[in-house]
Amino acid sequence: MKLAGLVAKLLLLTMGVLLIGCVPVQPWERGNLAKPQMALDPNPSQSALWTHNYGSREAAAGGNAAQGGGCGCY
Repeated sequence: MKLAGLVAKLLLLTMGVLLIGCVPVQPWERGNLAKPQMALDPNPSQSALWTHNYGSREAAAGGNAAQGGGCGCY
């Protein structure tokens, strides 16, 4: 009986904490979220080039594409 009450309270607390983050974004705040500084990867083309070069040099198989040997060929 005590365990069920504790689990219910813990579940309620967890749901309450998770619901705090669910806030609608106002139209005037969307401009701030669309800035380049807010991107997870601010330079996607540079990151893709770096990943390609690293994979070619190390001959490592990454999670993004098939990699070649150390010569840079596929």
